[in-house]
Amino acid sequence: MKKTLTSRLKKIKLLVSDVDGVLTDGGAYYSDNGLHLKKFNIRDGMGMVLLRKAGYKLAIVTTEKTKLVELRAQRIGVDDLAQGIVSKVEAVEELMKKYSLTWEEVAFIGDDINDLPVLKKVGFAACPADGTVINRKAAHYVTEADGGHGCVREVCDLLLSLHYKGAAITELWLRK
Repeated sequence: MKKTLTSRLKKIKLLVSDVDGVLTDGGAYYSDNGLHLKKFNIRDGMGMVLLRKAGYKLAIVTTEKTKLVELRAQRIGVDDLAQGIVSKVEAVEELMKKYSLTWEEVAFIGDDINDLPVLKKVGFAACPADGTVINRKAAHYVTEADGGHGCVREVCDLLLSLHYKGAAITELWLRK
């Protein structure tokens, strides 16, 4: 890992993620009777659970507002969920105020144009491999994985690798 990337990661205390195109592949499933479904990557969720156990704060900030996302956030133990958000910068600033953090201490994963203002402000900006060109250029780190296919886990693993090696990750999982 590059020294500049490591120095950015060491300051992080809060990971904020978008949903569509990051925690999901950006697709949506609709049934004939109007049922709306999204597919979430289980490894992304595990990465977030491990980060929480390691003492990081977790948040999801999304422009959409669905019960589905609320259920997923509850399942993985996200500290804060902000849905129906127009200005993600304002939402992240509220989180920073709540936890007494600076922009340097926030990591954000975003794939599309509505995430760009936050990507340009945070201490560590990540974008999935299949994110928009402008987001990939603005990011400090572009994941190898596409959105919904492990990109969040990849970022979680980067953060965890600063503190935990090998078997220590298993011990982290076993923590209550």
